[in-house]
Amino acid sequence: MQFRDLGAQYKALKNEIDEGIKNVIESSKFIIGPEVEILEKELANYVGTKHCVSCASGTDALALVLAAWGVGKGDAVFAPDFTFFATVNVAMSAGAAPVLVDIDDRTFNMSPKALEAAIEKTIAEGKLTPKVIIPVDLFGQSADYNAICKIADKYSLRILEDGAQGFGGSINGKRNCSFGNAAATSFFPAKPLGCYGDGGAIFTDDGELDVKLRSLRAQGRSPEDKYDNQDIGINSRLDTLQAAILLPKFHAFENYELDAVNNTAKLYDERLKDLVVTPYIPEGFVSSWAQYTVLLESEEQRNGLQSYLKQNGIPSMIYYPRGMHQQTAVKKYGFDKGDFPNTEKVVKTCLSLPMHPYLTIEQVDEITDKIREYFKK
Repeated sequence: MQFRDLGAQYKALKNEIDEGIKNVIESSKFIIGPEVEILEKELANYVGTKHCVSCASGTDALALVLAAWGVGKGDAVFAPDFTFFATVNVAMSAGAAPVLVDIDDRTFNMSPKALEAAIEKTIAEGKLTPKVIIPVDLFGQSADYNAICKIADKYSLRILEDGAQGFGGSINGKRNCSFGNAAATSFFPAKPLGCYGDGGAIFTDDGELDVKLRSLRAQGRSPEDKYDNQDIGINSRLDTLQAAILLPKFHAFENYELDAVNNTAKLYDERLKDLVVTPYIPEGFVSSWAQYTVLLESEEQRNGLQSYLKQNGIPSMIYYPRGMHQQTAVKKYGFDKGDFPNTEKVVKTCLSLPMHPYLTIEQVDEITDKIREYFKK
């Protein structure tokens, strides 16, 4: 059994993917070929933004936006404590200081109450200038943008949505990657929409930002003259081959994969609700289920279940074993144990189960039966 079965997806889409790869090779337009432009337009239309700028990775997508906004030394970037390291890495790489925010222990996403407290504390200390909030759509579910956008407006802060895991999720029909001033997503293979390597994209309604990002992803080149570099940029372009792979994958995602993972989540919920704390999806929210993550009563129980599943050939993952404040590279910013109680609880008790659009009912039965066996021991 695979944690995320990319092989099953390839078998389902083999003809379309192979044809797309073949067309790119025959055209020899390997960099910014026509498939890249088609993909950008289709993704922007799906998300509901005016612009989509593809790039080489989800991390680059975040970093390019911060660079375009001029975020740097002396600036504060607010990010959740429970996330993948890239969310805070891009702030530190830009020279800014990450200000970590505890999570809601039911949604796993940034707590609006904790966010406002962190902003107020930063303003009161007067050492940093609050600039950007980076909410994360963790495990496929939107952050609480209804509350976060109000806070951003109150303190005149920009929002950069980290939708690396959230592509396809929504709140009352408004899709992830359309919230805030800009959004970034990742096409890492295991993401809800993944390619066969690294890739990413940025979404925005800001036309000037769109132009700036297209320059920065190509060494800072001028839109009019590619040999006149007006900014200091990087080399971060999505390969045409990856765009050709993503196109049929995106069509499948839109047509049936998103529905499939939500149906699988419902099966998990029904079979596990009396054994573990199942994921909480607020009313009006739709998750794209990058992960199906449950909570156990203790670290010992979580580790025991993971070990039992492994003995029975069932993979599981711990996303994530520590908060950002527990990362060696972040400790210099002075965060203390106990500052993030919800994160510290979740990292010891969370466990992610196999989740993908091609998981069968029989496989879900096998996984949940083994979990039930573990609790009967």
